[in-house]
Amino acid sequence: MDTPDWYTRALESEETQGHVEVDGIEIHFSVWGAPGRPGLMLIHGSNAHRYWWQWVAPFLAKTYRVAAIDLSGHGDSGWRAAYSGERFAEEVMAVCREAGLGERPVIVAHSFGGFVGLETAYRYGEQLGGIVFADFTVAPRSQYVEWGKQRQQRGGPARPTRVYEEKQAALARYRLVPEQPNRFPEVLAFLAEKSLRAVEGGWTWKFDPGLFDDLEMGIDQSDKFESLQCPSALILGEHSTDEGAFFAEHMLAVAKTPLPCITLHETYHHFMLEEPIATVAAIEGLIAPWTR
Repeated sequence: MDTPDWYTRALESEETQGHVEVDGIEIHFSVWGAPGRPGLMLIHGSNAHRYWWQWVAPFLAKTYRVAAIDLSGHGDSGWRAAYSGERFAEEVMAVCREAGLGERPVIVAHSFGGFVGLETAYRYGEQLGGIVFADFTVAPRSQYVEWGKQRQQRGGPARPTRVYEEKQAALARYRLVPEQPNRFPEVLAFLAEKSLRAVEGGWTWKFDPGLFDDLEMGIDQSDKFESLQCPSALILGEHSTDEGAFFAEHMLAVAKTPLPCITLHETYHHFMLEEPIATVAAIEGLIAPWTR
């Protein structure tokens, strides 16, 4: 398949990089779009990084001031001794300020980033224009288990990431989780390059494997969602196999106000990597009433 036009155009876009310190840790981010436009914050999923949004952010930047964050323990940001929802929320808000997203920025949060976005909206909802959950859904109380407890149930702390002597060997092992059809190999190759770091003995992945060892997100997610003080919406991949995206009906049932929901047909969990223009259209359609 030929390289799509959106791939080249996005890589040629004007991007500014920055960082801000939050509780002693450097948090890195990228920014697209002119200052003064409505602010939009993009949050990646677990073991990912800000470049998951590489083919979405530049097109949103035609209308918005867009920032994409590397959460602590991910990408180029530093690692913490222990992680919490409260600290992640502080990181998101700090980047909103440092990146110049203005008053009441909107959050778009994918997968595990939806937990972070929910935590941010729960704590800072009155300062936000709204939040779009991207293939993340809130589980009913009966099925909610904190991430740290999940790790404990699975048998103790995570092992360090593997070190590959040769960079090419590491790149060849790169996979999406959950896996899905690879329509654009150049997209996966780009993400793989951005996911590696040089260490003694070779190359390994940038994410902190101990992220979930003791992660605390506080009260259950349904309580937080039902108490949000900002509008929310939902985008789903039709064929997503991510277990965190199976509770849309619960969200629709407990939402205090009607919850707009768009399903991107013929897409999977990482739909921004296979249908970025459709993802842009869905985001713009959902948040336009919030940012006028």
